[in-house]
Amino acid sequence: MNLTLWKKVLIGMLIGIISGYFFPQYYLLAKPFAIIYTNLIKMMIIPTVFSAILFGMTNIRDIHTLGRIGIKSIIIYFFVTILAVTIGITSAHYFAPGIDSFALCNFMNINNFSPITTIEEIIIGMFPSNPIFAMANGNTLQVVVFALIVGLSIVLVGDKADDLRKVIVSTTNVLFKTIELILKLTPYGVFFIMVWIIGEYGFTLILHLSKLMLVIMYAFTIQYLFFGLILLLFKLNPIHFYKKTFNIQSVAFATSSSKATISTAIKDLQDKLGVSKKIAGFILPLGTAINMTGSAIYIAICALFFAQITGMHLTTYQYIILIVTSTIGSIGAAGCPSGGVIMLTMVLHSIGLPVDGVSMIMGIDRFVDMFRTVINVTGDCAVTVITDKMENSLNMKIYNDCNIK
Repeated sequence: MNLTLWKKVLIGMLIGIISGYFFPQYYLLAKPFAIIYTNLIKMMIIPTVFSAILFGMTNIRDIHTLGRIGIKSIIIYFFVTILAVTIGITSAHYFAPGIDSFALCNFMNINNFSPITTIEEIIIGMFPSNPIFAMANGNTLQVVVFALIVGLSIVLVGDKADDLRKVIVSTTNVLFKTIELILKLTPYGVFFIMVWIIGEYGFTLILHLSKLMLVIMYAFTIQYLFFGLILLLFKLNPIHFYKKTFNIQSVAFATSSSKATISTAIKDLQDKLGVSKKIAGFILPLGTAINMTGSAIYIAICALFFAQITGMHLTTYQYIILIVTSTIGSIGAAGCPSGGVIMLTMVLHSIGLPVDGVSMIMGIDRFVDMFRTVINVTGDCAVTVITDKMENSLNMKIYNDCNIK
């Protein structure tokens, strides 16, 4: 039977939970394999963050191509992402899925970390004096800034940077394939992690992971409804939008890939919602590259979840940096498979938490990823429709035609 990866991961997690519960004495045998898998994930963080950002910027040939339409859509995408992060933080703060999980602190290697506490440190800390040193020390936020500066330079150089573009594209494809290979080990990695954690720390983790997943789903639902509210603000019927994008959302759910949904989304937005060809062909791919509202929610909730596990009370400054880095991280997550998990490490580092805890959520990540992609793609479609409406090029007759499904 040919099972999809997320089903294999779920099976691996369940078998690991059962094994850890009934045979806790074997957790020491599972621990080395769990650490090896965790290290493989951590190994790819810096190269993936750097190359994914550069890869996205290689598609921009002329800085002026963004133009008026691009700037409008980027502003809307940014607003929607900030809203998503806020929803994520609010949901995690209210439901507190990580409270009373102090037993997991040992697993997260929480003994030595130094949180950033001032705005000055936040701003100064974003810019590396030595990018190689930043990469070696795993300072992902500095790596992101360095990648953005290099990417902008590539855009400004233009055709003279074509050779470098080819190298970046090839390198990124190799890294993506490497991540794909590592992700194939996820069912086994999750199995060993569950045996280790359940065997050493008991059944508490599973209860809190279940609560974490419910909080994430709750926040996704709120964000999904907010898209309809935003459409209403632009005098667009959200019911028509939801009905006519259901096919797009189904493809997103089945593939767990925003990029795999682009062709279907462009066609349906034009045929069923009356979006102009120019807007659909430009704004939707742009959104796939920079708009990851589902990932923003996921990153923010998981970061706060880990802070609650450690008993860490975030300061106002840390909440600010959480919002900033979750927004940046969700943009970076667009470029790579399981990008939400990769970029979550950047956010954890930025607020002073170790990244070891990321492996704990790998068991639920593939399942959550299907719903996360639906939110991402729905946001892309909503912003595309809104931008077309602002440009007065949206065919309202087609949009309001109830006979088109």
